[in-house]
Amino acid sequence: MTLAPQQRPGLRATGTARGPRLHPAWVVAGVALVALICAAAFRAAPGVLMVPLEEENGWSRSSLSTAVGINLLLYGLFSPFAAALMDRFGIRPVVATALCLIAAGSALPIFATQSWQLMLTWGVLVGIGTGCMALVLGATIANRWFVQRRGLVMGVLTAGGAAGQLVFLPLVAVVADRVGWETASLVIAGAALAVVPLVLVFLRDQPHELGVGAYGDPTPYGDVTAVQPVVDQRGAAARAVGALRVASRTPVFWALAGGFAICGATTNGLIGTHFIPAAHDHGMHETTAAGLLAVVGVFDIVGTIASGYLTDRYDPRYLLVGYYFFRGVGLAILPLLLDDSVHPPMLLFIVIYGLDWVATVPPTAVLCRQAFGEQGTIVFGWVFASHQIGAAFAAIGAGAIRDATGEYTLAWIVAAVLCVLAAGISWGIGRPQRALKAA
Repeated sequence: MTLAPQQRPGLRATGTARGPRLHPAWVVAGVALVALICAAAFRAAPGVLMVPLEEENGWSRSSLSTAVGINLLLYGLFSPFAAALMDRFGIRPVVATALCLIAAGSALPIFATQSWQLMLTWGVLVGIGTGCMALVLGATIANRWFVQRRGLVMGVLTAGGAAGQLVFLPLVAVVADRVGWETASLVIAGAALAVVPLVLVFLRDQPHELGVGAYGDPTPYGDVTAVQPVVDQRGAAARAVGALRVASRTPVFWALAGGFAICGATTNGLIGTHFIPAAHDHGMHETTAAGLLAVVGVFDIVGTIASGYLTDRYDPRYLLVGYYFFRGVGLAILPLLLDDSVHPPMLLFIVIYGLDWVATVPPTAVLCRQAFGEQGTIVFGWVFASHQIGAAFAAIGAGAIRDATGEYTLAWIVAAVLCVLAAGISWGIGRPQRALKAA
């Protein structure tokens, strides 16, 4: 006789006689969303704090950009290892530790007297902390807890992380302007620490821990062992490197990594780091520029969730082509729009760029999953590492261009050309099934 789900040891149904209840997957996704939003706050802070630090300490734009570049580089390079660490030790300890590192890296700069100390705190501590909570956290939650709505959940979590990076900007800018950048840093540190108890209480690694199947699993109770994960006992480094070794033999990996490197260069690296300083160069106040980036964050939520919805229904390769092409068009006209301050054309750019900000993430994550199966999350971590490598080079390079020429125009134009290149690369991606055969 087959037992009903309610009768099976360790399992419980997701509904009762009184009606369906909220599936635990949505609670886990909600907690992950809060953690990603709070962790994202400091990733945007350097763009706001760069000018005050430059004016107060006399540090060059290049040295400040280098600290941000280290942050972005470690943020990306630690990502695939973080995915393996989550598989090996669990999501909760990794995320809780990451939030503590972010808090330390946010608070300690108030004691910095040399630019290298900023590189250690802004760069190393925050880079590793945010790397542990990079886009692989969203991919891990989506892949473990959802069968249906996976693309949508990935879009929501991605939008939350990216939007949190931007919507906090006005608050950080106002606090830095009225009270001081030191207080702004401490506010961010406190926000990161406040999320730790929430993570420890509500975040779970696998659906079977709560006696349920993944959301939308057609046979969540067909076999009790089916919901028990098979744990790879290899070390995190071995798993991450092994996944890279397999993925690097396929053209699809290099196409996705190349396109995503350009994505990082044209978002976090260039706009996220240098839009506010560039707007300041054109006479715009930091709080006004921060407000514009906050609008990017708002429309990013819409664009990324819509991208997740579209990814569940259309070929993700062709979505990438459109996203990269229109981003390039926006960057090409940005130098002209900066001279118009906050007139309607600039607002139009902000809206369009916001819709496209990280819309590339859901289709890229899905392509990794399709091409590399169960290793898809770790492979996505390596693809995301290329995203942050591109961001780091753009952050450092744009700062050097600004110091050398006195303006950012060349940086915008180069980024626009790269976006067109990324659209071409995405157009040439073969079907993911071919990548599996090639491996």
